[in-house]
Amino acid sequence: MVTTTAAVLRAAGRPLSLESVDVEPPRADEVLIKVTGSGVCHTDLGLMATAGQGQLPLILGHEGSGVVAEAGAEVTGLEVGDHVVLSYAYCGSCETCNAGTYVHCRQFMALNFGGARADGTTAYRAAGEPVGGHFFGQSSWAGHLVTSPRNVVKVDKDLPLDLLGPLGCGFQTGAGAVLNTLDPRPGSSLAVFAVGSVGLAAVMAAKAAGCGTIVAVDPQAARRDLARELGATHVIDPTHEDPVEAIRALTGGHGADHSVECIGFGRVVRQALECLASPGVCASVGFQGAENDLTLNQGHLLFGRRLVGVIEGDADPHTFIPRLIALYREGKFPFDRLVEVFPLDRINEAIDLAHHGKVTKAVVTFG
Repeated sequence: MVTTTAAVLRAAGRPLSLESVDVEPPRADEVLIKVTGSGVCHTDLGLMATAGQGQLPLILGHEGSGVVAEAGAEVTGLEVGDHVVLSYAYCGSCETCNAGTYVHCRQFMALNFGGARADGTTAYRAAGEPVGGHFFGQSSWAGHLVTSPRNVVKVDKDLPLDLLGPLGCGFQTGAGAVLNTLDPRPGSSLAVFAVGSVGLAAVMAAKAAGCGTIVAVDPQAARRDLARELGATHVIDPTHEDPVEAIRALTGGHGADHSVECIGFGRVVRQALECLASPGVCASVGFQGAENDLTLNQGHLLFGRRLVGVIEGDADPHTFIPRLIALYREGKFPFDRLVEVFPLDRINEAIDLAHHGKVTKAVVTFG
């Protein structure tokens, strides 16, 4: 048993409380991770605002990085002292997992949002009472966590470990939408709608893929400026010009070959579809809740345009995170420029700043 400090959600819409939490030893098929850093993602913020009483208390966090502190007897390929990045949970045995499409695991919702292991148990207790955890198989807003080796990607020890966690979700989502889902040919055109951390990861990936025209659409000037620094060839303020008309003008009237929308607002999804050439593909990664009705003009789909929903960048973390790290080493994916670090005792401040868009990617670090 390890006693650690965790940020615990006790009531929806309320600040997290820092509490002493007991963490069970890992089972034979689990590992214990000493957390170094964990990103703040809007998926965390959404559950903080909406969690029902039956889900509480709960430890969130799902962009963790850290060091293997203990490995169960059946674990292979991981040793105490290994540096790791954590990503989403999957069962590894259903038909979609056997096909290698882990993001569509038949147990994805239960394993990532259930607040417990697959058998309904939790490894966490506070003041003798169970605390929900295993969020995305992690609950990395804790100094220690128990997880499955399937969640764990080993990384080199010379990397800035405390900054790597967002590679497991936010950065993977944006970059994967480009490199995996869209797979643009060199010289093609791509528009990104909403360039927060996910959108900026898409911009960097588009540049790494060799796209010739990369358009960043965002109402915040600072984000547009950063997008231009990271690879956007053009930026658009949607509060002052129509993105669809502007993108068509930039592409000789044809429209963009690809688009990525990163916010999920109906109006933005429509713009990301309507700006496309024919044929063209829009990858939708934005999320505004499980029920989010959209109204589309079917005419925009009839001539080869496609709207594709994307989760976790259609990525297998065990191959895609190393790919992003290789791009980082080559100077082609400088994700560290997006990160602002906060110690654990400032986690509520980090969450507030992230909620209001005042930081690009907040990462909470553990001493």
